[in-house]
Amino acid sequence: MCRNIRVLFNFEPPVTSEEINNASLQFVRKISGFSKPSIVNEEAFDLAVGEIEVVTKKLLKSLKTEAKAKDREEEHRKAHERAVKRFGI
Repeated sequence: MCRNIRVLFNFEPPVTSEEINNASLQFVRKISGFSKPSIVNEEAFDLAVGEIEVVTKKLLKSLKTEAKAKDREEEHRKAHERAVKRFGI
């Protein structure tokens, strides 16, 4: 998985539209190989991002779990601690 795409399911507070857009954009960038598409490819690129956003929202709404929602701040703290151990940041 692309390291910039984050888990979006089962968080408190819930995922935002901006986070879904960012993940969709990263996904399209990864599979297309373009960080910014040329003018000729821009329409197809933007369309793909939009379609992936729609599908992602449907997916997240349809998923079910009995697990307690994860705290966003706590998960961020844990990720930072792992980065410090791994990279000495």
